[in-house]
Amino acid sequence: MLKAQELTKLYGSKKGVENINFSVEKGEIVGFLGPNGAGKTTTMRLITGYLYPNEGDVYIEGHSIIENPSKAREFIGYLPESNPLYEDLKVKEYLEFRGRIKGLKGKKLQQKMDEVAQKTEITDVIGKLIGNCSKGYRQRIGIADALINDPPLLILDEPTQGLDPAQIYHIRELIKSLSEGHTVILSTHILSEVEAICSKVLLIHKGKIHFDGSLEEMKSALRGRTQIKVTLLCPEYKGAELLSQIHNIEKFAVEKSEEEKQCAFTIEGKEGVDVREEIFWKCFETKIPLLEIYSVKRTLEEAFLKMVSEEEENQ
Repeated sequence: MLKAQELTKLYGSKKGVENINFSVEKGEIVGFLGPNGAGKTTTMRLITGYLYPNEGDVYIEGHSIIENPSKAREFIGYLPESNPLYEDLKVKEYLEFRGRIKGLKGKKLQQKMDEVAQKTEITDVIGKLIGNCSKGYRQRIGIADALINDPPLLILDEPTQGLDPAQIYHIRELIKSLSEGHTVILSTHILSEVEAICSKVLLIHKGKIHFDGSLEEMKSALRGRTQIKVTLLCPEYKGAELLSQIHNIEKFAVEKSEEEKQCAFTIEGKEGVDVREEIFWKCFETKIPLLEIYSVKRTLEEAFLKMVSEEEENQ
């Protein structure tokens, strides 16, 4: 469906994105994930032909966005981050205008207007001025515009930005429903949005792709090793001595304990190893009471922020 090859975009001497490579297959909902300023919008504009790369190319259904942009764009429906609408037009007038630009006319145009209005649930505002519609409805109108010529590929740049929780829920449900007949690329900086909607994830940071794979693979890659929390009834030095004897523990850190005679630790075992049983038997062997032990998995948000902060420290 879509293939991006070696995409690089310069803004003066600064690289907006560098050496971007990925592909999207038919029927996928792909989350294009990264913090603000990571290069998501630049990449969206490159693959839709709104910006031209300094290097590389994008192929949509085999058509080059550089060599044959008009043909490539026939396959794309695009909702930009800014969602530029004509607020002094009624919704129906705007969809008619956009449909004509995309080559629709007569009965076919009216049929498609009715279809996208029902699909995006904007029929109750079809006669209203766009300027009088809520932000949630404006996003729906933008998606209706992207859908009106029935493109196989939808590219949505931050479609839930600025919406309230109820509006976010409805837009997410709409996007999930669109996957039945379309391939969707969803740009976002919200990890929970990716979890709720997407089957595949592209992770971008500082203009480079850092991950390309399934949602489950991303969860595993970001969360990394499971942490163990342990509370022991002994002095801190004895607890540290006990843990240092367990070879499958990679590292541990002392945590603040509220009780005077207790000590607490956060432990990270070797990859793929659950060290809780070893800790239990070592406590039994040394006669040190084990008061509490449980595993803690980082949320995706915590893991992602940790990855970003570590990379920034290494710059």
